[in-house]
Amino acid sequence: MTAMTREMPEEDGVRLVDYLAAELVRAGVTHMFGVGGANIEDLYDAVHRTGTIRGVVAKHEFSAVTMADGYARATRRLGVVAATSGGGAMNLVPGLAEAHASRVPLLALVGQPPTAQEGRGAFQDSSGKAGSFDAREVFTPVSRFCARAEDADSFAELLPQAIAAAQADPKGPAVLLLPKDLQQAQATVPVPGVTSTPVVPPPTTTTTTTASVKSDARDAASAALRGASRVLVIAGEGVAASDAREELAELARRLGAWVAVTPDAKDVFDNRDPRFAGVAGVMGHANVEDCLRRADLCMLVGTRLPLLARGGLDQALAAIPVVCIDPEPPFVAGIALGGNLRDTLRAVVGRLPSRPLPCPDHSGPLPTPLPTTLPQAPGGSVSYPEAVAAVEAALPQDAHVFVDAGNAGASAIHLLPAPRHGRFVVAVGMGGMGYTFGAGIGAALATGRRTYVLAGDGAFFMHGMEVHTAVEYAAPVTFVIFNNNAHAMCALREELFQGGVRSDDLFARSDIAAGVAAAFPTLEVSWADDAARLRQALLRSNASSRPAFIALDCDAREIPPFLPFLSVTESTQHEESSDERGPVHVG
Repeated sequence: MTAMTREMPEEDGVRLVDYLAAELVRAGVTHMFGVGGANIEDLYDAVHRTGTIRGVVAKHEFSAVTMADGYARATRRLGVVAATSGGGAMNLVPGLAEAHASRVPLLALVGQPPTAQEGRGAFQDSSGKAGSFDAREVFTPVSRFCARAEDADSFAELLPQAIAAAQADPKGPAVLLLPKDLQQAQATVPVPGVTSTPVVPPPTTTTTTTASVKSDARDAASAALRGASRVLVIAGEGVAASDAREELAELARRLGAWVAVTPDAKDVFDNRDPRFAGVAGVMGHANVEDCLRRADLCMLVGTRLPLLARGGLDQALAAIPVVCIDPEPPFVAGIALGGNLRDTLRAVVGRLPSRPLPCPDHSGPLPTPLPTTLPQAPGGSVSYPEAVAAVEAALPQDAHVFVDAGNAGASAIHLLPAPRHGRFVVAVGMGGMGYTFGAGIGAALATGRRTYVLAGDGAFFMHGMEVHTAVEYAAPVTFVIFNNNAHAMCALREELFQGGVRSDDLFARSDIAAGVAAAFPTLEVSWADDAARLRQALLRSNASSRPAFIALDCDAREIPPFLPFLSVTESTQHEESSDERGPVHVG
């Protein structure tokens, strides 16, 4: 619907989008995710012509962003998403917000109407002219870098700046707004044999005061570590993003430390290692709090310890010194060692004696006993522990796991050990339902590995039609849908916190497996009415190179291992609770 304002160049000419596509190839990009449209079609054409980058068309721009996000988390490369102007551009925002909060390096290439039409009633105008809103003001808060390209020369400077900003600490999305006519404009051809690499801005000059502060922090951290006989390390997603798993393991050996992980970082430390204490926070294990109360020092590595990761631990954290290795300062009081995580971690490990120390005894990540105070629906459903046990029995150790929001997700985080050689990803930055459908596809296409997506029916009804994308591109994804015919976490909140006077989030039964089977006749679809059938279906999917879809019925009233719910049910069961944490509030 956008009028063309410039003739296409001759076949032997090079459009700006051709230059852009060539630079993406040089940056190691193998896939570009998005949804097409008139103001971004030239970029798709250029990407197709490279023969190197695979353009993947999603069903919705949010999922296109999460595909790029999953690609980036699985490969530690730059994820790229492209969208057209107007509604397509606006649909990017929640996905970019997740990447910003979770520090995932993305490049968003956003088409805009031709410059001659700006402020003149252009369709989908977001130039900020003549009463239109300014797209830069929308994207700037959810990006590390946002700019509008005005001409070919400025674009040649903006592109490396955007890529550098996305990949610098703290990582996150960079956004480039590209008018239609600029995409079609002639661009200077890069000199053959010369690789254009992102230009990283020169480092800020270190003042004497700044250097002194950093030196003081290192000295204070070293002194705290020397004085500690029992250390709990809590490791976060930053360890995976920095490829610092080996350094983390060596730190634990030299300190003789227990190691806990944040909910989004189960894969950064071997869950079967005797040092593994469990998951920290509101979906975690009681053993982590026990270790923390016995510790002389807590060390945060690759996490700022947000509320989901520290729920129930604030009192214990306040009682001991905290040292944090992360590019950004922690959300709790402590000694902050900033800078590059992997380099800083190596420096800290290098100051420790090389002899491994034994880990003090601890109970390990024992599952939390779950209450049965709410009456359960009669028969026909698979409990979360049974379902997760079936997933664990079938999960390949080189597979990726993407866990969505909700009761099923909380159960998987608590109960399912991470695969030894794959990712275990939870999007806790914004916690958006439906994230996993796109993210799992992005990871599977990037790596070729079997990828499990564990999601509830609420998440499926939001973005589950990306199953179509998995079918179209033969992505090796196994979608496991825990169907409790509800927004069950919301329904439990209504019952536990508001007296159960509403039933807004309880729905009539839907047969998701039958619907998906009818929509996608070539897709392997199963309905599992018990854990054994679930395991069998999962094993069949492992033997295939194509996508698979499995649905099972769950009970909306089953309470998951989620601390805000457990604190309420415990106080109901015991008139006088000995829990020193008090109520735990998480939105």
